[in-house]
Amino acid sequence: MTFEECIRSGGIALFPADTVYGLAVDPDNEAAIERMYRLKGRPREKRSALMYFSVDDVPDLPEDARRLLPGPVTVILGDGRGIRVPDGPPLASVPVLQTSANPSGGPDPRRLDEVDPAMRGGVDLEIDGGELPGTPSTVVDLSGQEFRIVREGALPAERVRELLRR
Repeated sequence: MTFEECIRSGGIALFPADTVYGLAVDPDNEAAIERMYRLKGRPREKRSALMYFSVDDVPDLPEDARRLLPGPVTVILGDGRGIRVPDGPPLASVPVLQTSANPSGGPDPRRLDEVDPAMRGGVDLEIDGGELPGTPSTVVDLSGQEFRIVREGALPAERVRELLRR
């Protein structure tokens, strides 16, 4: 089964992003979303980002976000959406709801064998991408007049500032 087939069939995929291993589901499938949150042990109030595999597929993407994506960044847009476009080969032609493949609050996995065995046992597809950088995405809030770095991660804050100054 491919990544996209897993997502379209309501499954949970464990996959390598450009930063850490993640979990992905169909953003329109409530049962899959609930299953992913339960597997991660994450409260539903903590939102997950939508991941697209091409910048061109993201609807209504502001220019500031285009300066940061693709790359190891999650951008929060004015409507509250968190958007992620990894810098790597496209795994699907559809967006996914994604979160890191670690128990809520646990260490971010950089290798497949670092993913919690219970989590691995609860997914429908695993993709081994080898060793990843291991630092989660930088989260940048673009919803206000000025951008705000919510979490510094794989893209240093100074680089975010440079990209948004252009």
